[in-house]
Amino acid sequence: MTAIDQLCVNAIRILSAEGVQAANSGHPGLPMGAAPMAYTLWAKHLRHNPADPQWVDRDRFVLSAGHGSMLMYSLLHLFGYGLTTEDLKQFRQLGSRTPGHPEHGHTVGVETTTGPLGQGIANAVGFAMAEARLAAEFNREGFPVVDHYTYALCGDGCMMEGISSEASSLAGTLGLGKLIVLYDDNDISIEGNTDTAFAEDVPARYRAYGWQVIIVEDGNDIDAISAALEEAKADTQHPSLVVVRTQIGYGCPAKQGKASAHGEPLGADNLLATKKNLGWPSSPAFYVPEEVTAAMETLRKSLAARQTQWEALFASYCEAYPEMAIRWKAFFEGKLPDLWNDPDFFSFSKPDATRNSSGTVLNRLAALLPNMFGGSADLAPSNKSDMKGVPYFSREDHKGSNIHFGVREHAMAAICNGIALHGGLRPYCATFFVFSDYMKHAMRLSALMGLTLPYILTHDSIGVGEDGPTHQPIEQLAGLRSIPGMTVYRPADGVETAAAWLYAMEHHGPTALVLTRQNLPLYGETAKKARYGAYILSNSQKETPDLLLLASGSEVELAMKTQSALWEQGVDARVVSMPSWEVFEAQSDEYKESVLPRAVRARLAIEAASPFGWHKYVGLDGDVLCMEGFGASGPADKLFEKFGFTVENAVRKALGVLKKD
Repeated sequence: MTAIDQLCVNAIRILSAEGVQAANSGHPGLPMGAAPMAYTLWAKHLRHNPADPQWVDRDRFVLSAGHGSMLMYSLLHLFGYGLTTEDLKQFRQLGSRTPGHPEHGHTVGVETTTGPLGQGIANAVGFAMAEARLAAEFNREGFPVVDHYTYALCGDGCMMEGISSEASSLAGTLGLGKLIVLYDDNDISIEGNTDTAFAEDVPARYRAYGWQVIIVEDGNDIDAISAALEEAKADTQHPSLVVVRTQIGYGCPAKQGKASAHGEPLGADNLLATKKNLGWPSSPAFYVPEEVTAAMETLRKSLAARQTQWEALFASYCEAYPEMAIRWKAFFEGKLPDLWNDPDFFSFSKPDATRNSSGTVLNRLAALLPNMFGGSADLAPSNKSDMKGVPYFSREDHKGSNIHFGVREHAMAAICNGIALHGGLRPYCATFFVFSDYMKHAMRLSALMGLTLPYILTHDSIGVGEDGPTHQPIEQLAGLRSIPGMTVYRPADGVETAAAWLYAMEHHGPTALVLTRQNLPLYGETAKKARYGAYILSNSQKETPDLLLLASGSEVELAMKTQSALWEQGVDARVVSMPSWEVFEAQSDEYKESVLPRAVRARLAIEAASPFGWHKYVGLDGDVLCMEGFGASGPADKLFEKFGFTVENAVRKALGVLKKD
């Protein structure tokens, strides 16, 4: 290790500790212990350009252990990504560019939002899959225009979370040789030594997954770390785990190697003792030696030159392969034609389950968008999520566009987040709706980052039938509707399904496509109005209806039959299909009033799921026909009858509302 290397490493340690101290909140231990490996990676191996953080062929770095965010901010500050000393001083303060955990889209240079442990490793698998898929698509002999690595830095907590096991197992199966995970192995968690709950042989586990495992015994030996990274890059057939033995809070005499270094400031006295121990001036705060500043300036020029070299390569590639240049633009710009006015896109020949309609729409989109990249958690035949005539992405064929995720719902969603963040591809994923609970946190992060990501969620109600209550979603609709930034669509027919898919592909944010197993009627051209979230499917005969019948998905059919039965009893009802509350709420007040006039207080909502949330639309004078408990095992038609989803019961409830009104 050279003197300047040591100086840079200590600058990262002190800046990180000072940021936490200034905030009186945060995690100094990981940044101080992991500083040598992070510096070695960023200074000697990572292909990046602070002058252009969005360079398409940059290496990706994911801080999976996001609680150590001051490590990231110190690196971004020193390497010239625009984070100032003042930004470091404002760590964890309201409105700052240095929030408590790294946030994509908020801080330049942050590739993905991390903090929930293990998510970052799965995101990194997605980045690596995207690189492999694009490299197989575009690279030609002598023109490796897609040629970058994905690095993730994780800790013991990431390794304990099940999502990291799911994702790492898949990465080994797929042979993602350009994925390298640095494991900050310090044997400490919040509650103390990890032996209390985590005594397994992690290297053996990763070897069993099919990873190359390299161990660095001294986390301060940057030469050994650098050699390990070279060894990892040399093996392009297997992902690599570089296990680096470190001491949490390294440099602080009173806290080094102790759990107290994990999640609390060092304290003023300990910070001074750390500076003295590392040979650092006691003041001023956030001091960076001139030698470090000069070294970083030299390094930035070298990093920028790498991008310049790539740009020259890419220009020559475009000249040699003009047809690929056009295809590249199509992949990375990802524009859709105007399908809203394409009658063929909305054409369906017969009543069908919306899962089948979704499969049809998916394949229509895939014919137009060759960069679609997705699959299912081992349920593609059931949720109709495969692209026909397209190979599967595998160790042997990285050009495949279908993905076998295996039974790994949580990792699947987080991997798709990584694919979406990478750029150049349009990911989607699929499972049974009830299993969305397994991937809820990754879906929440999709929403937090505003990622365009369709979630295909089939078998959406007690209509699942004989599989019983374990497989029949009840509370999941309410749960997903409660996530800020998540759009939920529960279409009532094929046309509504097509509208939902178009919205999902155009919207900046994730969309849950909640689909039936059982067949539903076709409502025709009118159903294109599903693009507004809710619309009048069958109007009342009078200008002002006596009653509003609100429904989504399969229960729209029941609402239509109930309307007819009410007409026979002299009640003039309007049927409103409400496939997406979120999209409806985004419409103008005038439109919402035209669909749900406030003057009509007699309202009945029908949905075979939890009633939670419907009272916003039916009010104090309305009622709901929903599920008040779990389902049961039996044929779907018998279940709908058992739980009151019949015309007779809906009419009874509607008349009861009218009496109340």
